[in-house]
Amino acid sequence: MSGMVVSFSAVNSSLSSLKMCQTYISTGMEIVTNVALDLTETEGDLDDVNTLEQMMLEYAAIDREVNHFIQAVEQVTNQIRHEDPEKISELKALVQEKFTGLQNTAQDSDLRRNEKYIQFKENLQEARKQGGLQPPEGNEKENENEMDDDIAVTQSQRNTICPITQLEMVSPMKNKKCNHSYDEQAILGLIKSRHNQRKKARCPVVGCDNADIKQSDLVPDTTLKRVIEGRKKQGSSRLTM
Repeated sequence: MSGMVVSFSAVNSSLSSLKMCQTYISTGMEIVTNVALDLTETEGDLDDVNTLEQMMLEYAAIDREVNHFIQAVEQVTNQIRHEDPEKISELKALVQEKFTGLQNTAQDSDLRRNEKYIQFKENLQEARKQGGLQPPEGNEKENENEMDDDIAVTQSQRNTICPITQLEMVSPMKNKKCNHSYDEQAILGLIKSRHNQRKKARCPVVGCDNADIKQSDLVPDTTLKRVIEGRKKQGSSRLTM
């Protein structure tokens, strides 16, 4: 029986490591987004921007594959643990079967609904609008209408209002575990307050199950920061008109 415990423990450890890959993928997509925004704002080569968009789709495909594998492992492991622990020896084959099934149901069009990809497209549209640039012709224009609905859906997920203060964020910080963002001063204050009470800080976003926010989980949300600064610039330009 102790061997089974070790095996399940090893699976959980491997899953934790795999989930860290999602953080690296997210960071990579943010870097690509920032480079594309810099190129757009400086009217750089459109071909380079298009190449970066393809990189975003490749990242989205990797992210989906990792998600499917994690989902397969978690579902199969939970099923074995509760129904027949002796089947732990068949874990690899069962996970592969579940993973293959999930991958077979995936479609290329789903990649364009990846949240980070939608953020990428939305930020480029905003940058072009602020710079008075015309949207490029061809595939970009054809995909624009398709993207509008997806962007509208994710607008609420990318709200610039801090869930703690209910005010627009000044210095947004993103939680690497649940991907929610908060104003830096507010979230650090919440963590400190709960720590002083010898309690864990729960993510203040309604419905989030992250019950233990640590300062080490927080990273600057550079993409959201750009959005906030862009809105401020747009608001200032309207006032001067």
